[in-house]
Amino acid sequence: MKPKKYAGILLHPTSFPGPYGIGDLGHQAYRFVDFLERSGMNCWQVLPLGHTGFGDSPYQPFSAFAGQPLIISVDKLKEYRLLLDSDFTEMPAWNPEQINYGDLIEFKTGLFKKAYDRFLDKNYDDGLSKDAELMKQYRDFCDNTVWLDNYALFMAGKDYHQGMPWYMWEDDLKKPSKTVKEKWMKKLSREVGYYKFLQFLFYTQWTALKKYANDKGISIIGDIPIFMAWDSVDVWAHQDLFLLDTKGYPKVIAGVPPDYFSATGQLWGNPLYNWKKHTATGYEWWLERIKHQLQLSDFLRIDHFRGFDTFWAVPYGEETAVNGKWVKAPGVNFFTHLEATLGYHLPIIAEDLGEIDESVTELREKMGFPGMKVLQFAFENPNENDFLPHNYDRNCVCYTGTHDNDTTLGWYNHAYEASKDKLRRYYSTDGNDICWILIRACFGSVANMAIVPLQDVLCLDSWARMNTPGVGEGNWAWRYKEESLDRNLEARLYETCKMFGRY
Repeated sequence: MKPKKYAGILLHPTSFPGPYGIGDLGHQAYRFVDFLERSGMNCWQVLPLGHTGFGDSPYQPFSAFAGQPLIISVDKLKEYRLLLDSDFTEMPAWNPEQINYGDLIEFKTGLFKKAYDRFLDKNYDDGLSKDAELMKQYRDFCDNTVWLDNYALFMAGKDYHQGMPWYMWEDDLKKPSKTVKEKWMKKLSREVGYYKFLQFLFYTQWTALKKYANDKGISIIGDIPIFMAWDSVDVWAHQDLFLLDTKGYPKVIAGVPPDYFSATGQLWGNPLYNWKKHTATGYEWWLERIKHQLQLSDFLRIDHFRGFDTFWAVPYGEETAVNGKWVKAPGVNFFTHLEATLGYHLPIIAEDLGEIDESVTELREKMGFPGMKVLQFAFENPNENDFLPHNYDRNCVCYTGTHDNDTTLGWYNHAYEASKDKLRRYYSTDGNDICWILIRACFGSVANMAIVPLQDVLCLDSWARMNTPGVGEGNWAWRYKEESLDRNLEARLYETCKMFGRY
């Protein structure tokens, strides 16, 4: 029996339309799921859903477990009477196609704090009231979420220290004992409760949205970065799991070596894992992380999959990645232990792009994880290559492009003539309607999964790309307009899915 064939759209929730400066988990999220269903789609891929830090990148979250507060629906808080229409009188005028994170964070933080104040001030004596039920759900969430105390204390601690990273805090909180944590939990009790409240809202809203999608036959593809940000609760609370010195500074940091694209490599700055300690604990932290993420999604893409085979370790303090070295990671033992403990095959998609050697491919194939095929890469390379569809096997995920690529239209407009010529000859086309030529190619490939960024479905140029690697500003900001998703687009997607057996 052939495995099910999937067709889906890559779209982060921040890109939904709406009146509050950023996409959220409210009405437009449900409208998008309805659009997917009517278009014949059966999956939706998102970027990491974590609480973002400096730079707004979903790949540098404050926590491996906490959700992104910025996408909490404030309309749903109105339904609970935690926000009033009068709270929105000084709302900035937003660009409907671009997120301004500076103004947005200030605006939504103000709303969330008003909602939290009202939440604390409600009278919950009546056990039958809607307010009392909300408080009960909140307390149940707090009592049954094991990572929540550390996260809430970490975020409250950052606020107390005006946003300074944890390794610059006073010594007793920099590496706190249980007693010290209890002292600070009391000292910052209101602030700690605020961050717990935000996570309760996020998880309540996301869980409802995921169920809505699943009930319509749509699977969620989640995403996690392999490494954690240095200034994250996981590094702060589990310092023995990372290669840190006694002051909390990394001994070595993550990156990639020099290659065709960069003569000095890339320094990412993430502290590297102490794999000996992880192994000694039976990969406990990783087990909790993977289990947690697979409650949020049905499949899980892992960014920089090759880091589970070997990772590039650069001494902390180096200005470039040149003086790093490859270090062996646990590889197959890690994944077989996870699967044996969890009792099921992990529905993981391996991000295996970039410089990949045979050892990484062997690991992916041994575990049966699908890799990624990006059509843009097929034609950037003038030679025969593995990204050309005639070289695919079924166990892969085909993309026109990813969040790190230019949009298909932008890529084609800026591509070398040799790349355009190769594509035109390969598909016997004059290059008109280039986005849909590659969408059809993606859906028509033998890949079990075919995913297309919404920007390509909408035929948008480079201004709509989600991220430009190596550029620190202006990323993660694109949004579409509500009127962009119409019935003509649904019909075209539906027919394409049906044509290639993905409906």
